[in-house]
Amino acid sequence: MNTLFPIFVKIENLQTLVVGGGYVGLEKVTALLSNAPDAPVTLVSPAIRAELVTLAEQHTNLHLIYAPYHPNYLAGNDLVIVATNDKAINAQIRADCKNRRILVNVADTPDLCDFYLSSVVKKGDLKIAISTNGKSPTFAKRFREILEDILPDSLQETLDNLQTIRNRLKGNFQEKLERLNEITKVMKP
Repeated sequence: MNTLFPIFVKIENLQTLVVGGGYVGLEKVTALLSNAPDAPVTLVSPAIRAELVTLAEQHTNLHLIYAPYHPNYLAGNDLVIVATNDKAINAQIRADCKNRRILVNVADTPDLCDFYLSSVVKKGDLKIAISTNGKSPTFAKRFREILEDILPDSLQETLDNLQTIRNRLKGNFQEKLERLNEITKVMKP
């Protein structure tokens, strides 16, 4: 049974630490910045891919620290994403985060994760997060691609129109909800 509770966080208001400067670290930082270009992110690793250096040049909110992990780097962070290929370091970071009550994601190790990074469909303001409860990120990626293909690019116009209608509606919450439900009923199959 999937007991995950899906939420959308305002990542630009949280400090995120990524540990690991290889391909997986690049993937995680790219995901963070593509969803919230102004998100404050610090990446620590003794070696950092050139693509991450380029990203840091483009995003002043991405800070790179060329050093091995140390628990002191956890200070001031709200979320930690671990992207190293060293199982012992990953387990140590997880333990350090738990002691400090910091939420942690250890890439490709669901048992060490407090949260999973979902595969995300983006069409304007519409965002759909897909999770397989850590069982198959590849399936989530493929399903995202299917949804991106079938959802029309005109969705943003629809969302803008619905917002305009919502802002013009009169009455109490229940009356507005009933009217919006009536308007969007055409979306049902």
